Amino acid sequence: GAERGGGSGSREAVERLVREHPVVGFMKGSPAQPLCGFSNAVVQILRLHGVEDYRAHDVLQDPDLRQGIKNYSNWPTIPQVYLNGEFVGGCDILLQMHQNGDLVEELKKLGIRSALLDAEKDQEKK
Repeated sequence: GAERGGGSGSREAVERLVREHPVVGFMKGSPAQPLCGFSNAVVQILRLHGVEDYRAHDVLQDPDLRQGIKNYSNWPTIPQVYLNGEFVGGCDILLQMHQNGDLVEELKKLGIRSALLDAEKDQEKK
């Protein structure tokens, strides 16, 4: 029926969400109040890089979306992070990218300058 295309868990709806902003996260709770440790870790990593401007969707508010995003990414767990509409991964993958410098590079592609680059500069001055 018609409602199948319009539900928040439909592929079309999820695709719209992941493309509406360069950085999109699907999490439990909100950035101000994450409701699981993994969601909190994602928020902290983005904060370390100075990424305050991103879309966060609380899947606990929307069971359809919670299932829909897992189907969309083919990834069984939340949180999920998208950069430029592309699925990056969850907390562990984001942490790995943070540690090996990939996240700085990926953000640069989006025109976002990681705060860690400025932090490193400060280190060099000392």
